[in-house]
Amino acid sequence: MKLYIKYMVSIRCKMVVKETFKKLGLHYVTVNLGEVDVIEEITAQQRERLKDALLKSGLELLDDKKSILIERIKNVIVQMVHYEDELPKTKFSIYLSRQLKYDYTYLANIFSENQGITLEHFIILHKIEKVKELIVYDELNLTAIAWKLHYSSVSHLSTQFKKITGLTPTYFKSLKRKKLSLLENL
Repeated sequence: MKLYIKYMVSIRCKMVVKETFKKLGLHYVTVNLGEVDVIEEITAQQRERLKDALLKSGLELLDDKKSILIERIKNVIVQMVHYEDELPKTKFSIYLSRQLKYDYTYLANIFSENQGITLEHFIILHKIEKVKELIVYDELNLTAIAWKLHYSSVSHLSTQFKKITGLTPTYFKSLKRKKLSLLENL
């Protein structure tokens, strides 16, 4: 049996879910972003207790198919952008279709209907968050970041970064340095 959980987007969330299952005496096979493979059938009472326990941690047990699909879309994107060492070589549309086994147009339509933004914009937002993270870690230069995240050029990355954040990547990086130097003066 597979359960789907909303807002489960990090390794820490996975740990919270595992601990919640343990406390409730429920058994799982695997815990992935947004989903849990459960060994046994869960009774209505166990489901309610699980739902309440997850809510206390800021997570939500999903029931309807549309919400589950939207959460699965989000989790594939989060996994792809934030946790994979390398983005897929294929187009995101093809990658999502293959991962979720749905036509991309259907996924894009259902996503934008329910989320109020396009799937492409959601992916861009996550890519920019990843760019910020990589800038803060200061291990890669902008050329390497652009290549890693499949931007056609540093210029394309910079334009998209400024459009989303209002800052250039270079200025963003200088803000980080200023904060660090201010901390050193304390």
